[in-house]
Amino acid sequence: MCEDMRRTDIGYVLSGLVGLGITAVGTRFLVSPAKAAAAYGISVGREVSGADPYLSVKGVRDVASGVMTFVLIAARQPHVLAGFLLAATVIPVGDGIIVLRRGGQKSTAYGVHGATAAAMVATAAILLDERPGLRRDAGCVSRSRASAPPAAMPAKSTG
Repeated sequence: MCEDMRRTDIGYVLSGLVGLGITAVGTRFLVSPAKAAAAYGISVGREVSGADPYLSVKGVRDVASGVMTFVLIAARQPHVLAGFLLAATVIPVGDGIIVLRRGGQKSTAYGVHGATAAAMVATAAILLDERPGLRRDAGCVSRSRASAPPAAMPAKSTG
């Protein structure tokens, strides 16, 4: 059938999951900052008044990243979305480094933040993987038809 389209669709679905996940994380930082910080890998204790503005900043950053992901999905430009995902991978990598430097659990640094970065890179790779010889005009064209020469048009007779 249409291998290239299916692969791109998988990339869009995975991108949507990344967008939903980061939007949910950001919302949790805005609604329940202490619990969200603990899940992030750094405990701030029950009293978060001193750290609360920074946790809110993280929440807004994460929600904005999720919204941007959906804007790029809607644009239907897989290479642009892939570029954004690759650039945004700096965020979970940086988050993991912060967790490690602040004495957080390695399992959270690698299992949450590292896995997120890996999922983003894998999703970007899927979006960037276009097979030569496959075209996406008028639906999906198979490999054999995509490389075939166009059919000759009959000449019009002028009366």
